[in-house]
Amino acid sequence: MSVEVERKFVCNADTLKTLEEIGAVCVGRREFRDQYFDTPEFDLTLRDMWLRKRKACWELKCPTTVNGTDEASGGQSKELCSRYREITNLPEIQRRVREVMKDIREDGETEASPSQEDESWLSEMNLVRFADFTTVRQSFMLEEKGVQIDLDQADFGYQVGEIEVLVPDGGDVQSALEKIERTAGKLGLTGDQRVDGKMNVYLQRNYPEHHAKLLREHVL
Repeated sequence: MSVEVERKFVCNADTLKTLEEIGAVCVGRREFRDQYFDTPEFDLTLRDMWLRKRKACWELKCPTTVNGTDEASGGQSKELCSRYREITNLPEIQRRVREVMKDIREDGETEASPSQEDESWLSEMNLVRFADFTTVRQSFMLEEKGVQIDLDQADFGYQVGEIEVLVPDGGDVQSALEKIERTAGKLGLTGDQRVDGKMNVYLQRNYPEHHAKLLREHVL
């Protein structure tokens, strides 16, 4: 597992020029489809847990915690950077989702372990797809180790930039925050308002009821 520390920023016509001026090197351009899953009652996302399938690979993003309490995670903090623990091991993902399902079951009964052979575990856990979109991403690296800049163009007409540092579980998150702050300075980013991510905008445009519930719970 690792912790993704990230700051989003608004892209404009000058972004590519600025990246060139600060010595950023383009390391690739790719297109990918993201599908997100939750229960019909939004039991995962209302807990700021995001289950995603991308190119046949599963990932669960969860809030980071310190001493058992939520630490500045996406939507739960006024900070400019979000922090999520990324889980990519499917049995661990299923275990965490099963824990949420157990917590909300009134009868307290446990369920059988889901199959990993196919995607039948989704229906076994009452998970349905609630978001599906494609992104074209250009990625850039700087001399500073571990910093990646992504420029994303989603197929629903939204463009956003991301400064990202991945921290090993238990690693130095503060150092990652400092790297992101220095990179933001090089990019000339100003202001203290969080920039909406792709999911925020997607839900706002396509599923306003879901979006409103997440706002009420201070997830977004």
